[in-house]
Amino acid sequence: MDDFDLEQFLPFRLNRAAEFIALRFAAAYKAEYGLTRPEWRTLAALGSSGRMTATEVGVHSTMHKTKVSRAVFALEERRWLKRTQHEDDRRVEHLELTAAGIKAYQELTRLARAYSAELEKLLGSDGLQALSSGLTAVENAMVKRRR
Repeated sequence: MDDFDLEQFLPFRLNRAAEFIALRFAAAYKAEYGLTRPEWRTLAALGSSGRMTATEVGVHSTMHKTKVSRAVFALEERRWLKRTQHEDDRRVEHLELTAAGIKAYQELTRLARAYSAELEKLLGSDGLQALSSGLTAVENAMVKRRR
């Protein structure tokens, strides 16, 4: 029909590759811990960054506020997360992991490290380094665009 090659269109390729990689990891943490992707991403954001608001979690993980809200509720039900109101603004809640949440996060990071090693075997050291360099270039361009 035309000379546009969807298979070579970078956004299409990036999305497809990200889904492939994310879904394989999602299957691992779902089987082991019964977590959804938004729950994992919320747990990971809080585990790596510490105390945050739901809005900050959403920005950090590029998730819609509804997904963050549901994930926060689910993690709170597991007693992996606690909320505290901001001292001056009662509309703002701070989220942080409980001791059980920190333990779960540490266990999940071990699972993530094992998955990273699996990816290195799958892609090869050179392939993984090339992919990492390319992603760094994209991330640097994102930062420049925000300014």
